[in-house]
Amino acid sequence: MASIELDHVSKLYANGAYGARDVDLKIEDGEFVIFLGPSGCGKSTTLRLIAGLESITSGELRIDGVDVTNVPPRDRNLAVVFQSYALYPHMTVRENMGFGLKMRRTPRAEIEAKIQETAGLLGLSALLDRKPAALSGGQRQRVALGRAIVREPAAFLLDEPLSNLDAQLRAEMRLELVKLHRRLGRTIIHVTHDQVEAMTMGDRICIMREGRIIQVGKPLEVYADPADTFVARFLASPPMNLIPADLTAADGTLACRIAGTASIAIPDRHRAAYEPAAGGKVLVGLRPEDLHETQADPAWQPLPVTVVAVETLGVENILVGQVGEEKPIQVSARLSRHFTAEVGRTVTLYADAGPMHLFDPESGKAIPRPSLAARA
Repeated sequence: MASIELDHVSKLYANGAYGARDVDLKIEDGEFVIFLGPSGCGKSTTLRLIAGLESITSGELRIDGVDVTNVPPRDRNLAVVFQSYALYPHMTVRENMGFGLKMRRTPRAEIEAKIQETAGLLGLSALLDRKPAALSGGQRQRVALGRAIVREPAAFLLDEPLSNLDAQLRAEMRLELVKLHRRLGRTIIHVTHDQVEAMTMGDRICIMREGRIIQVGKPLEVYADPADTFVARFLASPPMNLIPADLTAADGTLACRIAGTASIAIPDRHRAAYEPAAGGKVLVGLRPEDLHETQADPAWQPLPVTVVAVETLGVENILVGQVGEEKPIQVSARLSRHFTAEVGRTVTLYADAGPMHLFDPESGKAIPRPSLAARA
């Protein structure tokens, strides 16, 4: 097992573009960390820097406190599992899993023992004599994981290993990876652009953009307290609604006035934090699940929304609508499966302002307020 520390690590290419920029992160021994972000954000590049498949331009990489910045990949004792599986098509499952050990001249009996143990762990025992062409996508992915496990590496580096699978297989493999981590107790770094994978699998999420780390934290902490509008909108589907408003103070109350539509009062527990921004413009951040079709709580505040579409998902309906008159802003709401409304009709939803965030419209940064995650 291993801790992994990136000390202001950067990767600068010959064309002047940064693949990773000033990445400063410590991953604890046995931790499951998710690198999350859109395509081109630097998450796979950072993984490759850790693996030694890319050279580090500046900064230092340490594994268990030892500087390995210039150590070759083969000497880092890290296992990489790629999106493409990278299985040898002419070899059986047994041969694929044991190939790395064979190259290290590991005794044949020891190789077979490790293959049998790992195959049992991953449900591959009945498939050991098949070749990759005779396997499903999920089975191939398990073989790729098995090939990494038999090596007994200090840490696993997973580069979007589930992206080639269909939705059902992805859900199954998410659970298998979480169970595998619990059994092995090894450090895992998992690269993905899938928010569901990030929220359900990792001990911590590391959100990246343009080569930089934007925010790191436990999944629910990052969800409850996003650092900026990028994180707020990226870490959910549908994303957080961002509605332009004026923050006004009058008669001892603080409220967000949405032009021509509504006014949402700031809860008392957040008033002191938001008062310095009074008199200016803000972006009101409301999650779709914080907009309700009925006023079950007297504290929930009315918000008129013009219906654009209703997406029926079976377990719930997603209302896509518009807020505002002169320059309408699109918003989404998670509502019950029984909700129906005609396109073009204006309906009143009720906003729970408790989890609401305010963002600076120029910088996109969240205006600090008491953490909901800490309070929970």
